[in-house]
Amino acid sequence: MALKGNLRDFTITQLLNLINIAKKSGTLIVEATQESVSVAFREGKLAYAQNDHEDNSLAAVLHHAKKLNNNQLQRLKERGNQMNDKQLGLMLINANYLSQRDILICLQMHYINLLSGLFTWEEGLFHFENELAPPGDKITVQIGLENIIMEGTRRVKEWEHLQDEIPSLDIALKFADRPGANIKNISLSVDEWRVVKYISPKNTLNQIARAAQLDDVQMRRIAYGLLQAGLVEFVRAQGAKPRPSTIPMSIPAANKEEQKSLINRLITRIRSL
Repeated sequence: MALKGNLRDFTITQLLNLINIAKKSGTLIVEATQESVSVAFREGKLAYAQNDHEDNSLAAVLHHAKKLNNNQLQRLKERGNQMNDKQLGLMLINANYLSQRDILICLQMHYINLLSGLFTWEEGLFHFENELAPPGDKITVQIGLENIIMEGTRRVKEWEHLQDEIPSLDIALKFADRPGANIKNISLSVDEWRVVKYISPKNTLNQIARAAQLDDVQMRRIAYGLLQAGLVEFVRAQGAKPRPSTIPMSIPAANKEEQKSLINRLITRIRSL
C-alpha cells in the first residue's frame, strides 16, 4: 500500500513510527506551499535529508555549523561542480582541516534538524517512494528514529505553547524601560545575541528570524524567554497597519522584588529551554 496523504490526517509522528516499525527503505517527500523536504531512510533508520529549496551541499552545511568561514565557502563555490560532497569531505579530511567525525556530526545534526522541523508542520502533502535512495554523491548516515520521535513529540508540545504565547511573527519587539534590566550583563547564547542585535520596532520577528537564520520555533523560543524575563516588550512594527490582536502590547510593571530577580529569572528561563 502506497504511503501518501495529508499531514492533517496522518502526522509526522505516525509516519515515522510506521517507517521505524516496518524498517522501511525509501524516501519520504513532504510538500507545503513554499517548502519541500525529502528524507531518506534505510531499513527504518534516517540516512539523509534535504530541503529542496535550499543549498544542501556539504559546504553549506559546514558553513552553517561554523566549520567554514565566509571566504572558504565562497572559494568552494567558485570551484563550481569540480567536487561533489563525498570528494569535498575526503579533501577536507586529507588536508587535516576536519576529521571524519566532525563532518558526520555536522551532517547528522543537519539531517535531524530538517526531519525534526517537520513535526511543526500542520499541513502538507506527503508521499513515500519505496526504495528511492539518496543521491549517490551525498554522504549518508545511520540514525535510529526512536529519539527523534520522542524529541519531536516534545517539540510539538513546545510549538503549541509558543504559538499560544506568540501567535504571529509579524510583531516587533523593543527593549523594556526598566531599572536594572541591562542585557549586557546577561549571559546569552550565540543565537540569542544574534536576535538581540536586531531587536527594534523596525524589525518584525519574521525579519529577525531570517536575518539570524532561525526557524519559527527557535525565534519564538528566544523571544518568549526574553519576554518572560521582562527584558523586551511587544510593539507593532513600524509601518504595519493596525489590526486586532490578542498579543498584549506591554508587560505589567514589575515591583521591586521582580526587578531584583530579573537577571536570575532570565538565566533560569534560558537554561530550561
